[in-house]
Amino acid sequence: MFQGSIVALVTPFKDGKVDEQKLLDLVEFHIAQKTDAILPCGTTGESPTLSYEEHNKIIELVVKHARGRIPVIGGTGSNSTLETLLLSEHAKQVGCDAILLVVPYYNKPSQEGLFQHYVTVAQKINTPIILYNIPSRTGVNLEPETFVRIAKKCKNIIGIKEASGSIEQISQIFYRLKEENLDDRVRIFSGDDSLTYPIMTLGGKGVISVVANIIPEKMHNFTQYLLNNKYEEAQKIHYELYPLFKAMFIETNPVPVKTAMGMMGLCSSEVRLPLVPMSPQNNQKLADVLKKYNLI
Repeated sequence: MFQGSIVALVTPFKDGKVDEQKLLDLVEFHIAQKTDAILPCGTTGESPTLSYEEHNKIIELVVKHARGRIPVIGGTGSNSTLETLLLSEHAKQVGCDAILLVVPYYNKPSQEGLFQHYVTVAQKINTPIILYNIPSRTGVNLEPETFVRIAKKCKNIIGIKEASGSIEQISQIFYRLKEENLDDRVRIFSGDDSLTYPIMTLGGKGVISVVANIIPEKMHNFTQYLLNNKYEEAQKIHYELYPLFKAMFIETNPVPVKTAMGMMGLCSSEVRLPLVPMSPQNNQKLADVLKKYNLI
C-alpha cells in the first residue's frame, strides 16, 4: 500500500519540448532522496497542456526508468470518461503501480455523474486507483458520501487525494470509511503540503506533495514521523517548513516550484502557456525564502 511522501512530479521542458533526460534525472534524484512514490502527469506535471503522446510517453519513461525501485502512480484523469479510460489503460499496460484520477473538471458533473464516471473506469481498468478531489480547480466537490459509495462499489479504489482544504470534510470521510469497515483498504492522502500534519494526525497515510520536488528527503522524514506517531517531532518540521509550503503557491502551481527548481539547478523553470514565468516581484520573494532554507 502507498504511504509517506509521494512527489507530484514536475514535467521538465526544454525549448517547448519535454526534456526526457532531465525527467529521468529527476526520477534518480527522488530514489536517492528517499521519496516514497512518484506521480507523473498530475496537475504539478502540467498534464492539461501535454499532448496525449507526451502524456503516455512520460508515464512510460518514468515506469521503465524506475525499474521497480520506487512505486509509480500515473496521473490519468480527465473531464472525459472516454479519455480517462484511454490514458488509464495505457498506464496499466506500461506497468504503473496505480493511477490517480482527478475529479472531472469544467463540465461540473452531478454527484451521480461522478459516481458513474469513477465506477465505469474502475470496473474496466483493473489496477489500484486513487481519486483526486480539488474543487478549487475542478469546479465541483466530490462529497464524502459519494466517495464512500464509490469505494464500496469498487474494491480497486484504494484512496483519495484530498485537496478540498476542509478538515471537516476529511473528518467526515474518515468517519464514514470506519462506519463501512473500509478504513483498512482505503487511504486518505493530503493534497496540500500545509495540511499534511493535521490530515495525518487524523489518520491520513501520506501526502501527494508539491514541495517534495525540492526537499524530498525532508518530506519523507516528516511523513515517517507522522506514520510512527511521533507527533512532537513532526510538528516541529511542520512549523519549520510552513513558510516554504506557502511559498510554493504565491502564484499558480507549478510556476513557483518550477521556478525554485530552476534556481536550484534541478531543471529548467520553463512552463507552458497559458502559464507564464513568475513576476519579478514574486520571483524575488521566492528567492528570499529559498535562501533562508539554504536551498540556493
